[in-house]
Amino acid sequence: MRFSTMERQISEPLHKLHLDSIRNKLMGFAVLATLIPSLFTALISYSQNKRALNDKLNEELGSVSSETAREMDLWIKERFYDLRVFASSYVVSENLAGARAPGLRRVTDYLNSVRGKFPDYEELLVIDPDGRVLASTGTAAGTLNLPSNWQRQLQTNNETLGAAYWDATLGKALLVAAVPIQLANGRSVGAIAAKLNLLTVDTTLRRLSRSGGRIFLTTEDGDVVISSDTSSAALMKERFPPSTLHDLTLRESSAATSSYTSVDHEPVIGMLKSVPRLRWAVLAELPSAEAYRQIRLLRNWTVLLLAALLVAVGSLAYLLGLLIVRPLARLAKGAAAVAQGDFAVDLPVMSGGEVGELTAIFNDMVARLRAGRQELDAINETLRQKNEELERLSSTDALTGLYNRRHLMDTLTHEVTRSQRLKHNCSVLMVDVDHFKGYNDTFGHLAGDEVLKRVADLLRANAREVDFVARYGGEEFLVVLPETAAEAAMAVAERVRASMAAEGPATGPVTLSVGVADFPDSGDTPEALIAAADAALYEAKRAGRNRVERARKSAMPPPPAPAKISKRRA
Repeated sequence: MRFSTMERQISEPLHKLHLDSIRNKLMGFAVLATLIPSLFTALISYSQNKRALNDKLNEELGSVSSETAREMDLWIKERFYDLRVFASSYVVSENLAGARAPGLRRVTDYLNSVRGKFPDYEELLVIDPDGRVLASTGTAAGTLNLPSNWQRQLQTNNETLGAAYWDATLGKALLVAAVPIQLANGRSVGAIAAKLNLLTVDTTLRRLSRSGGRIFLTTEDGDVVISSDTSSAALMKERFPPSTLHDLTLRESSAATSSYTSVDHEPVIGMLKSVPRLRWAVLAELPSAEAYRQIRLLRNWTVLLLAALLVAVGSLAYLLGLLIVRPLARLAKGAAAVAQGDFAVDLPVMSGGEVGELTAIFNDMVARLRAGRQELDAINETLRQKNEELERLSSTDALTGLYNRRHLMDTLTHEVTRSQRLKHNCSVLMVDVDHFKGYNDTFGHLAGDEVLKRVADLLRANAREVDFVARYGGEEFLVVLPETAAEAAMAVAERVRASMAAEGPATGPVTLSVGVADFPDSGDTPEALIAAADAALYEAKRAGRNRVERARKSAMPPPPAPAKISKRRA
């Protein structure tokens, strides 16, 4: 009685669905048995491919935004360095002291002579402490867009930056930078300012932008300064909404992309990277349609394949159902096992005719599902290998094969922590190629790349297995020497320097300057060690280059802070 009641309860919904016949029951079962695992497999494949694509987009946009931010930081550092060189010129300081007409003409001639050698400077000016223009390379007086507290910034920071603006007369985007002019006795007699042509930045943005993507330079408030596509007065009036800027800023620390609508109202994904010295931000973005084109194509193909598979299986089940005249307990049991996800089912073909043929077809269907799962496992393994390769590439420098700066900071932090715990020494070498910019200008960038690879080979050859060699940026390299005191580190640095001086490339002599800092005498944090090594490197440059200098002990009074040396040191 209980079985009859259960059978009636089951039969009623089947009747409403027109599944009374064995043919229809088999067709319905075949469709479900194919659809469930196929959808599950497709969902997993889609999710993993989308996750991998998102990781790749994070990697690409993060690399573009970070590299652009570094380039912008180096660009403004070089501009300030140039201005400090101009301001320290005897022609400027001595002739400006009296502020007389003959002296000011000599200052103007000097500014014209140096301005012609630097395409980034649209105009060079000398102003007195009250902001009056004393000398200029321009032909007509114009507005000097400096902040209202520029005198105070010059006193505290030895530099100041104005806001970017569009010069309608020149048809260019400009940025004003200034540094103080001081006499030998330390008295400030004014400032030297430059109107920087931001169109020179456009080349860098175009070079770094991803195919199909764009790079924007914006202020901290979201006002657009310039993009890799164009520079115009209309563009500088555009502004990213505060909500978009807030979301991008929150995601900056996690290096994650954000979806939003760009200034041209196109849906995009992007990543932001701040440039603190400029008080700007780099925004690298890619159209959403382009970014997710592959995943949409995969989704469409998956839907088509599933539809084709359902049509094929449904048709096959219908034809087989026409031939079945009695229930098949063995097939029902096997089908139940497949529905539970057991793809190891392999039913024996006990006889010919309808039962044998149906059993063989059922086995073939299960084999297809099993092969699909094996194919999915193979895809997962391929994705795992690709992810490992991407992780390796993210920690190394493409040109030299050395570790990059991000991996360097993790390693140095670990080494300093270990040295603090064990109270052992460790040292760092900051290595820089002398006159690298001039070498590049003379022999070309390919020759410059060969020099960088040669330096990397020398550092690797002179390093132990426990040492860590990384490309710090541009022509700068940093070597971490665990369990090494300053004297031994000096010996390693001198060996590298001498080897490079003796075995320079055929195109011309190349020398190295090296700064050495050790823990704990030079500093007890990774940042302090790098700063000490960089200061020692500056001393080596100032002392004539092609030499090794050791950093001063941190307990000693520090020397006057030198101007930050740019990526390509003079």
